[in-house]
Amino acid sequence: MPLDTSPSQATTELPRRGMDLDLPEGWDITTPDDTSEPLRLSVENAVFLALQHNRDLAVQQLEPLIAGTFEAVERARFDPAVFAELGLRRETVVRQSPEIQQNFDVRTEGESAELGLRQELPTGTTLELSVSSDRADSSRTLEQYEGRAGLSLTQALLQGASIESNLASLRQAELDTLASVYQLRGFAETLVEDVEITYWDYVLANRQLEIFEQALAVAEQQLDETRRRIEVGDRPETDEASARAEVALRRQGMIESRNDRERARISLLQLINPPGAGWASPVETDDGPETEAVEPDPVVDHITLSQRLRPDVNEARLQMQRGELEVVRTRNGLLPRLDLFVTLGKTGFAGSFGDSWRNIDDSGYDLAAGLSFELPLGNRAAHAEFDRARFSRQQAAEAVGNLVQLAALDVQLAWLEVERSREQISATAATRELQEEVLRAEQARFSVGAGTALAVSQAQRDLLESQLDEVEATIRYRQALTTLHRQSGTLLVRRSISTPGAEEVIIR
Repeated sequence: MPLDTSPSQATTELPRRGMDLDLPEGWDITTPDDTSEPLRLSVENAVFLALQHNRDLAVQQLEPLIAGTFEAVERARFDPAVFAELGLRRETVVRQSPEIQQNFDVRTEGESAELGLRQELPTGTTLELSVSSDRADSSRTLEQYEGRAGLSLTQALLQGASIESNLASLRQAELDTLASVYQLRGFAETLVEDVEITYWDYVLANRQLEIFEQALAVAEQQLDETRRRIEVGDRPETDEASARAEVALRRQGMIESRNDRERARISLLQLINPPGAGWASPVETDDGPETEAVEPDPVVDHITLSQRLRPDVNEARLQMQRGELEVVRTRNGLLPRLDLFVTLGKTGFAGSFGDSWRNIDDSGYDLAAGLSFELPLGNRAAHAEFDRARFSRQQAAEAVGNLVQLAALDVQLAWLEVERSREQISATAATRELQEEVLRAEQARFSVGAGTALAVSQAQRDLLESQLDEVEATIRYRQALTTLHRQSGTLLVRRSISTPGAEEVIIR
């Protein structure tokens, strides 16, 4: 059964510019052509596959593109617009002649056309340039053509006159697009962390299975030895029960470990989504748990980095800036509406269409200017919007402070886990060495008849637990380092993965 199905044609044709990955050189990956070949993975190649093929990441990469469309909508407010209008009129009215005291019909007909260009500016200015032509014919007058070229200007003097306010929605859309980039970076960091942790879970499960298999072989060998000694009368028959119980416990642990390995393998395949592989594809790992446990950098350095680089903290700062713009926009709404308008036109009249435009330089013109004023009584809606914007800005500021504090808490807890697991490596290694000595001593006592099979079984069990603890401590140390780097916002940087959203957002 394939691990993945091909996306629809509509999806594959969409651009994927949300995050341009700049992966380190030497990260090469080969995938099997069928599910029968094992998929060999290092940690780096597992991360590479996930960044290239993870379906959740593919979904998230479209978010900046979607956010960018809202930015384009806001920018389009200041695009020039062409308008045109065609009209046809027919009218018949009844008139009464005062001379003859009789009614008569007056027929009027005509056509009109207008073409123009309208432009709205961030200064609160609306410009409109138009040309129009009109034909009028009446049963009482001669046919007449009118050609007009006009220019009109409307300038906001109070509400809508601030450039900063008029551009606030556009700036907010730009911040929303940038915020989606930081969200994408945060998702990518979490994905890399999940891949590495799952990879090491799989390595741990493999090692645990090997340890249980070896322990089972030793327990079976001890059971055979106990049975031979019982047959020759060297040991009581009750010793066989403890030896058999130890074999059963080893089989039980091996079953659990095999199940853990399969769960980790399937989870890893889902995260990396390798092309050509299926759910049954075997996975072989190139990296082992052995590592040198070095002391991490001081926790204060990680806290400082988290406050500068964590995507969620930077996104919160962007939301605070967005709130500032909302205050600017709504404050302008408190002002009354006062607009200055000026209209200037030049008109030519004639008996034909062409002559009307040739007579445009004649004395016919029109000029209009004035002021328009509007203020809702009480202006409650504008005051409510302004208050909401101020409260939201204050909330965003509190959110930034809260996130900075939570980031510091997350880093300190992760740093403590690194320290704990690092110290556990040497402690569990020492415990394992001592348990090996204890087992050798109990086996020697058992071989000369001074010990019991139960004591040997207990020593074997203690050794097994110490072996499992040692390999788990090494794996947990690697995983804790990954989590610490993600909490400090440096995981992608430390893996030499370049993505947008790496810059600190500065609040001015």
